[in-house]
Amino acid sequence: MIGTSLPEYIFIRASILVVRAITPLSIFYCAFSIADPPSSAAGKCLLTYCAVEAGFWLLVYVPRSRALQASAHHPPPLEREERKELFWRCWDKIPNPEYYVSKWFLGARAHDIRRENVKDFFRWALLSEGDRVQELKADEVELAEQQEAELSEYVDGVQTLLGRPIEAGRGKAKSLRLTIDEVKMRHRPLVWYLTVGLVDSLTAAYLSYNKFGLYRTSLRSTFTIFPFRVANLFTRRVSPARDISYWYRPHTSKTRLPVLFIHGISIGLYSYAQFLAEINNHDVLGPADGEVGIIALEILPISFRLTRPILDKDEICRQIAAILDAHGWDKCVLASHSYGSVITTHLLQTPYLARRIGPLLLVDPVTFLLHLPDVAYNFTARQPRRANEYQLWYFACTDMMVAHALARHFFWAQNILWKEDVAGRDVTVSLGGRDLIVDTETVGKYLAGVDMKSEDGSWKEKTWVGHGLETLWFPTADHAQVFERKDGRRRLGDVVRRYVEQKPDEEELA
Repeated sequence: MIGTSLPEYIFIRASILVVRAITPLSIFYCAFSIADPPSSAAGKCLLTYCAVEAGFWLLVYVPRSRALQASAHHPPPLEREERKELFWRCWDKIPNPEYYVSKWFLGARAHDIRRENVKDFFRWALLSEGDRVQELKADEVELAEQQEAELSEYVDGVQTLLGRPIEAGRGKAKSLRLTIDEVKMRHRPLVWYLTVGLVDSLTAAYLSYNKFGLYRTSLRSTFTIFPFRVANLFTRRVSPARDISYWYRPHTSKTRLPVLFIHGISIGLYSYAQFLAEINNHDVLGPADGEVGIIALEILPISFRLTRPILDKDEICRQIAAILDAHGWDKCVLASHSYGSVITTHLLQTPYLARRIGPLLLVDPVTFLLHLPDVAYNFTARQPRRANEYQLWYFACTDMMVAHALARHFFWAQNILWKEDVAGRDVTVSLGGRDLIVDTETVGKYLAGVDMKSEDGSWKEKTWVGHGLETLWFPTADHAQVFERKDGRRRLGDVVRRYVEQKPDEEELA
């Protein structure tokens, strides 16, 4: 992640302009060449490239972008009592009510947010429904009346939280409803995907050099991934999971736990390769005890590629279980970054997998206090102004498959993680003071048990001891920047190396 200086701003805006200009210029040159065909070899080569770029936009992006706008398949809604319990649990963890309402309604003014607008928001957030546009059947009327009464209770709760009345009727405000709103994506030219493929190949070479082996998916599924992965041609190892490839460093330690790593939105494992290699490269116990095994999953739909949609909660848990089974891992340390904390939450909510997870390292997690609007707003609705925001917006938020994963597969009530969900475990949460996605100040206070409305920052200075729920605070780090810094990787690596020393029976007694 780049910074916020003026040179970085100029660089990222120029980079985006160049990348976005490739396709329209290619189409223009193709049209121009119809009237005046090029005669030189260079001109013909340029025309060929432009024709391929234009064809890629017309034959790949346009139909695919339309198909990806299809409605989300929401999981079954919670039962009414469960919904009410979730609402009041969230209600109790809203430090700034006016900000909460304003951001979920995309910065709308208070008088434009009325009772029906708030009902629409909670109809999506808790009932997993959009706007009702058709007549109700006779047997649906009673249920609709019950839901209206329930939604009115939620509006009253927000009104109490605000300390002011919410006007009756419907105002001009529109709320952010992630899985109902349009999937906001932008075209990427072919040359961008070729660059992703090159970075992927370099990352594969680095990981191979550091004793990791690739377990690819089947050759048939390999051809559903674009850009094609060259590394798949150099391995015969096949993943036991149909849709998840991964890199594996053998576990030879006699006494310690292995590590499962789940990345965030990035060019695959590119941003994390050094960190993964350094876990063993800086391990002083390795020569005597053997190396700590590592499985680093590859979640390709959030890796800037054209591929199948991201797996749902149950299926991704089943496939991860198959991977752990194949390597005989009964217990492991789990480390994840950013979106990886969503998958981590799913694993913790799945009893047969939760038992196999030992200590946790969560870096820049997006799942704590997910009912607050920051993550959803900053990633999908914010208009970028600074250099890092433009980088996030174009190269991550509007990537076709990333946008689809967030807009059609990100169900906040399923993804939210509470402190109680990790109680009894040793958990370290790494937070950056300049995170442009997560409100890390509020999350840090929540995790430390500090009043979220207070100015108490003492929790940032606490010494890490390796037991219980702890935080690491990097005051000058933006989202993911901790992996770019040598001292950041060292501190995260120290956490992992300490956690792997924990025996399974010790973790159960903790």
